[in-house]
Amino acid sequence: MACTHVNSAELRAPTPAQSVYREDCTQCFDSIDDPTGLNVCLYCFNGGCCSDRDHARLHHHTSKHPLVLNIKRTRKQTNRDEPPQKISRLAIAAETEEDRYYTSTSVQCYECDADVDKSSGKLPAVVDAVLKANTFARQAEVQAWEQEITPCEHTLCLEQESARQIESQDLGHCSLCELKENLWLCLQCGNLGCGRNQFGGVGGNSHGLKHTELTSHAVAVKLGSLTPDGTADIYCYACNEERTDPELVAHLAHWGINIAEREKTEKSLTEMQIEQNLKWEFSMTTGDGKELKPIFGEGFTGLKNLGNSCYLASVLQCLFSMPAFAARYYHPKEPPPSAPLPAEDLETQLRKVADGILSGRYSYPDTDVVASEDSPYIPHQKGLAPAMLKHLIGRGHEEFSTMRQQDAFELLLHLLKLVTRSPHPSPGQDPVNAFRFIMEQRLQCISCNRVRYRSDEQDNISIPVPVRRKLRVINSDSTDEKPKDEFEPVTLKECLDIFTGAEEVELACPACSSKAGFTKRSLFKTFPNVLAVNARRFELVNWVPTKLDVPVVVGDEPFNLDAYISSGQQDGEDLLPEEAAADPASHFSPNPAALEQLEAMGFPRVRCEKALHATGNTDADTAMNWLFAHMEDPDIDDPLQITAPSGSGGGGGGVVHAESVEMMAAMGIGAPQARKALKETGGDVNRAVDWVFSHPDDQGDFEDESAGAADAAASTAPGAATTVAGTSDLPARFRLQSIVCHKGASIHAGHYVAFIRKRIPDEKAAEEAWVLFNDEKVVKAVDVEEMKKFAYVYFFNRV
Repeated sequence: MACTHVNSAELRAPTPAQSVYREDCTQCFDSIDDPTGLNVCLYCFNGGCCSDRDHARLHHHTSKHPLVLNIKRTRKQTNRDEPPQKISRLAIAAETEEDRYYTSTSVQCYECDADVDKSSGKLPAVVDAVLKANTFARQAEVQAWEQEITPCEHTLCLEQESARQIESQDLGHCSLCELKENLWLCLQCGNLGCGRNQFGGVGGNSHGLKHTELTSHAVAVKLGSLTPDGTADIYCYACNEERTDPELVAHLAHWGINIAEREKTEKSLTEMQIEQNLKWEFSMTTGDGKELKPIFGEGFTGLKNLGNSCYLASVLQCLFSMPAFAARYYHPKEPPPSAPLPAEDLETQLRKVADGILSGRYSYPDTDVVASEDSPYIPHQKGLAPAMLKHLIGRGHEEFSTMRQQDAFELLLHLLKLVTRSPHPSPGQDPVNAFRFIMEQRLQCISCNRVRYRSDEQDNISIPVPVRRKLRVINSDSTDEKPKDEFEPVTLKECLDIFTGAEEVELACPACSSKAGFTKRSLFKTFPNVLAVNARRFELVNWVPTKLDVPVVVGDEPFNLDAYISSGQQDGEDLLPEEAAADPASHFSPNPAALEQLEAMGFPRVRCEKALHATGNTDADTAMNWLFAHMEDPDIDDPLQITAPSGSGGGGGGVVHAESVEMMAAMGIGAPQARKALKETGGDVNRAVDWVFSHPDDQGDFEDESAGAADAAASTAPGAATTVAGTSDLPARFRLQSIVCHKGASIHAGHYVAFIRKRIPDEKAAEEAWVLFNDEKVVKAVDVEEMKKFAYVYFFNRV
């Protein structure tokens, strides 16, 4: 009997805006490459596995959609006689799917319990559209990534000043310094200025940029990149992008430069990018050159790079190696969550990733790669593509929604917020609770010695790393490139001592009215089960945050943090009066150290005071970031006007109004962050918004939420108490469990990997060993001690 559903009115081809999940199941990582293939719903285009888990049939039961397209894909075998070559070009011609796979399809009807002829009814058009549609995870596959550089209005409409002959000797160095490389010629006026300091040791003092700021001349060409065939690096400062100039030959001739006589003497921007990319490769070989042996099994599953997604993969590997995340999201014996759109449900996707990483179901050598008997190459895993989770994490976020490289620590904070804000039905608990603890800040007036204590809930700490450069001996006869800075190693204890050390802040005392200032110190009031630590190794070089390779010595043995616990209010200490709390609406004294640093950078005093006032008067770095974000404000140079926030009565003192929290919530700011910001800024919404963006690492004030949750619990469970983040029990011993490492001069470029301490299967040693998770590659790590010194994020487990 013929299927009656093939002419259903609901059966239509997917639109360009619809996602077609035809690569892997939306509830697990079974895919079209499995023997049973993948069933794609022909009504909503959900992808469901049809093996032992049979999530496709589960989707049919909930949606009542009868027709599915089964897709099976078999890789055409490739022989490998040697390790893969490194990528050495920016543009790679991608293979088509037909070049790499054999694909077979069939249509099935669940209600008729039969196979259906693909040529019947509406099926031919619908099936063809499904197979041709862009997959949801299209970025997960290797594809052409041509860097497209185009002209812009500034190169196309370039108006040059009066023609003149630029003598060759005037093309030898920057017009404002003696640099003789990385020189950029302004095509509008003929000025020669050095470029920005480039990653990889190419010097520059940004005089080309300074010339643009003074003259508004936008287009410049890098002299050392000129070739006789008319190619060169052309940069538009107005667009802040690399561009092309169709009339480059004529524009250079205007200044007496014959491009046919030029010889390329320096690397182009593209070549420098390639070179740096190659250097960012983490070693996958032993000291004698042999490839590291891959590891397979439960908890040893790699994640594919979806295109600059290594920052996400490294953080996910660390999180799901922790008991709290595994217990919350890994439930192999339970059915998946009941969600109408599994691919759009955060709970489903977190459980999918937990199953993929921890189950071992997908951890086996890539069977599509066959090495010859004499080949040293060992096939790694295919790796899983967490494209659906990446989409949900990045949805609505300006940075994480892109395909660009991102900061792994910022991603960690963002993901922890998403997890906390998502529902956690009983008996599930928020796994971020394992990270939470209380920091207690103590302020003491230098004049009258009165004190104030304030507690803040956090889920991480960001510690400063002191920079001590080693003296370099410069050999005048050497022709080598500029030597790289080397730094003296520091210990984790030294960083923690600085983080918890006392500092002086400039505030007027509400008790004695002294302006001598306060001493401020923050210590742990409670400790978490998992301590996440970000090591700040950056300094500004020509206004660009540049990463410094300062080694931080962290041992494998447990260490004690008892010395960093706060003792709280002591007998005989007099508290500052709360009603007379330092009122930001009545006076403001800028932090003198921060003010001095900002003025030394060249910022006008008025702007410095505004920035410090807007960001809580904390430090120069935070204020500087605010200044960069508000350079174009029309009132940036107006004197600072301090007025009482409306409704505060001139004494905000930490009062938070519900309507202010709601206003900030409408801007996408969570209630904990809004409450904290309003308390810090005396209830002024505008300043509070600035405070939030200036303190992205601050998780906010959960006190009101905790109280609300406790009240709700009390209504159903009498006697229930409010849960305090962390514990003050001693001893507080911690041990390094995992790290996220980064290679590259900027956190927004380069490559991230994770090192995790695990017990390796089939090894006699009972102790845990370090395992390297480098995208889809999972191997036993070597040189871990060196990697630990330069880690970007550390995770310590309480023991």
